[in-house]
Amino acid sequence: MNKSHVIEHLKFALEAQLNSAKQATKAAHDAATHEESVAETQYDTLGLEAAYLAQGQAERVNDCYKSIKQFEAIFKEPTHNKVIISSLVCLEDENALQKWFYLGPAAGGLMVEVKGHTIQVVTAEAPLGKQLLGKQRDDEVSLTIAGKNHEYDVVQIL
Repeated sequence: MNKSHVIEHLKFALEAQLNSAKQATKAAHDAATHEESVAETQYDTLGLEAAYLAQGQAERVNDCYKSIKQFEAIFKEPTHNKVIISSLVCLEDENALQKWFYLGPAAGGLMVEVKGHTIQVVTAEAPLGKQLLGKQRDDEVSLTIAGKNHEYDVVQIL
């Protein structure tokens, strides 16, 4: 796995999220300011609801910008022997099934596909992120998901 390829894919995915948020903001703003959104009675709330939606979408755009800035700050971090924010980590379960995770500062749940591997972003606030921070190669990670315990070994840190 090449970490620089993963970083490039993450950059593209973050930009795609930002563009999607911008389009949704424009559509919500257009709906809020359209002549059909003007209230005809005191009970007509279409315009107000559209304005709330537009504000929420604008906040989403701001969050996307913040995420991009946070990622830009860590993309230059060198590789360490321990898992830190900016580490690309490969976990392996008892069936030798490998899963890749990028420990990021934001955008938890974001997934990118790189050369047939799915890499998921996890944050330090997520249960898995908390478990991963500070781990070294060959350390174990244990998570309980829906009442079932899952054991993983850290097999690679990039």
